[in-house]
Amino acid sequence: MRKYTPKNDVQKKSYFSDRFYIAPETSKKEVTSDEIYAYDVELLSGKFEVLNSYIEIDELVVFIKAEDNVNVLTFFKEALDYEMLMELSAIDYIAQRGGFEIFYEMLSLTKRKRVRIKTFIKEKQELNSVYEVFKMANWSEREMYDMYGVRVVNHPNLKRIIMPDDWYDHPLRKTYPLQGDEAASWYEVDKIFGKEAREEIGAEIRDSAAIDRYDTKRFARLGHEVPYGVDITNGKEPEHTPLQYQEEGGVPIIKKFDENKSVTLKKRR
Repeated sequence: MRKYTPKNDVQKKSYFSDRFYIAPETSKKEVTSDEIYAYDVELLSGKFEVLNSYIEIDELVVFIKAEDNVNVLTFFKEALDYEMLMELSAIDYIAQRGGFEIFYEMLSLTKRKRVRIKTFIKEKQELNSVYEVFKMANWSEREMYDMYGVRVVNHPNLKRIIMPDDWYDHPLRKTYPLQGDEAASWYEVDKIFGKEAREEIGAEIRDSAAIDRYDTKRFARLGHEVPYGVDITNGKEPEHTPLQYQEEGGVPIIKKFDENKSVTLKKRR
């Protein structure tokens, strides 16, 4: 896997926004402030070790040991009437803590209450599947494995669910490049046409902000649409499709775009 690089000064490198801004934590309440949650935690503590518990945004949050995840979810389902597992996934804390925080979001329709069960595992530590308790965990655990690389044991079919089976790395890890890497740029070309076609076809453009007004299907452009089939081999549209940012009759206070007066910056400021 990729190595982590120091991110202590990334805020200074980004002139337009602070990508690594950490929002202040929301206030937490004692479990005893809610009668139903207090009773649930009391029963849970009699069966399992509760590492921490509190109420955050009117929802119970409970921290447990990773090896107890199946039994704790079973207890919440059968003894505490939390009938539904709404979501489960992981949070990448490899750089800070060397592993993943796993969470399970449960709902009780009878109590009209929610609980979030959390645990922590090391980067290469295996986690027991909760598929036998909640069938919905089938795809969610596969997605967690696909996106983060969390190994789930006793799963009926632990394979990638979004990315191809031979994809390199796990896209939601914080070490994964935002626009993919070299392997991602050439994946479809190599699979469909073979590596011998790389020079002829070229790498995939993975920059989501890239705009090519002369693309094959005319899907991305800065001016008016170019009718399908119009010859633009010389890089020019017909005269009736000028480059402009707004149509006639647009917002009057906005200055019309003039291609001749525009300046393309060679690099960011």
